[in-house]
Amino acid sequence: MIHKFFRRIFTRNSPTINTDPVLRTIPRKEHCISRQQISSGALKVTALLQQAGFSAFVVGGAIRDLLLGLEPKDFDVATNATPEEVRTLFRRSRIIGRRFRLVHVVYGSEIVEVSTFRANCSVNGSMGIATENHADQHGRLLHDNIFGSQEEDVMRRDFTVNALFYNPATEEILDYLNGYEDIKAKRLRIIGEPTQRYREDPVRMLRAVRLAAKLDIQLDDATAAPIGDLAPLLQNVPAARLFDEMLKLLMSGHSLACVLDLRMRGLHHGLLPMLDVILEQPLGERFITLALENTDKRVQEGKPVSPGFLFAALLWHEVLAAWNKHQATGEKPMPALHLAMVEILTLQRQQLAIPRRLDAIIYDIWILQPRFLARAGHRPFRLLEHPRFRAAYDFIMLRCESSEVDMEVGQWWKTFQHADAATREAMLLKETTPKRRKKSRRRKPAGTADHKKSDVANLAANTEK
Repeated sequence: MIHKFFRRIFTRNSPTINTDPVLRTIPRKEHCISRQQISSGALKVTALLQQAGFSAFVVGGAIRDLLLGLEPKDFDVATNATPEEVRTLFRRSRIIGRRFRLVHVVYGSEIVEVSTFRANCSVNGSMGIATENHADQHGRLLHDNIFGSQEEDVMRRDFTVNALFYNPATEEILDYLNGYEDIKAKRLRIIGEPTQRYREDPVRMLRAVRLAAKLDIQLDDATAAPIGDLAPLLQNVPAARLFDEMLKLLMSGHSLACVLDLRMRGLHHGLLPMLDVILEQPLGERFITLALENTDKRVQEGKPVSPGFLFAALLWHEVLAAWNKHQATGEKPMPALHLAMVEILTLQRQQLAIPRRLDAIIYDIWILQPRFLARAGHRPFRLLEHPRFRAAYDFIMLRCESSEVDMEVGQWWKTFQHADAATREAMLLKETTPKRRKKSRRRKPAGTADHKKSDVANLAANTEK
């Protein structure tokens, strides 16, 4: 049934990217992007850098999105000024990062990310001498703070559609690698030799899948070909960085297409290791599909999405399987659920650095699920007052829609939470379990009091003697 929900991203042939970039200047009358479409913060940053004698351009995804008719999420700036020089020019700024040092410049509520032009080779910071790349045994770059020229910076970017430079002063686009034509052709091409570029940063394989789905463009043959063979390289990526990229993918508004494409290309191993098992189970496949579809819908409508809720949904059927296993060994239901939750989340944390700040919402959503089945007495009222009720309610509704739980349960709670007090009282179900009988006091044997009195009398008589 997977093919019903899978929107395959086809590949197409494309021209080979030249190793030597050739500059093409595209005027405004051709690309139609005006200064007014650039954020005020990015305009101020580029203007001040240029006034100080530096080169400065709006780069990357913002220009790509504007050319595709999309609204950019943020505007990044690239310059030949070093992070320290940028920091000196802007009072409200700070240098961040270790592997890739950047400057965040703050203008009101906007944060403009400013990067210095990078080169592909390492350079001695004090002598300016080029040395070999800082990479591990698999070819993954460990340091990327080597500054270079604008042409070198173009070549070290990931995809041609992200390698366009926009100058707000002249309203021109500088294109070195035919990225403008790729955008018009809706084609995603990696810059340089694909195998080498994926080895330098395996996360680019995930980014390729995410961008293709998000932008509704196609991977070309050369870009797509090595992905399946190089998928194991993701195991060498730090877990925290892998989680950040996976979260971007799941929050892209096209998570279902991305997850299924990851599975097809073998990239899900090391991200959500048990995703195959989940999707191959009839109930699990339906549940995950509904969860991802709802997430995509909320993102596309501009509504907030909780990462905790999403990961609770992705891991639920593994928790359910572990829960049933512990109950089969004789464990009581609630202790068994607690054991299953800790077991599955600990296992996933070894592969994917799920922040501990998400633990509370994930645990609460899971632990509240059995309480939706208790609809008698005061228990429903107490559940309504729980801070996580809304998230847990949305979760039980997903379970109902996937046929894991009887839809009557979901309908009951949908009515109960919005009903008045009298209607709620009438809706309560009768107790299905007998009340615990109070322990009766043990009766004293007949004559006990008389015996005690006679004993006291005998003791008194002996005392008088």
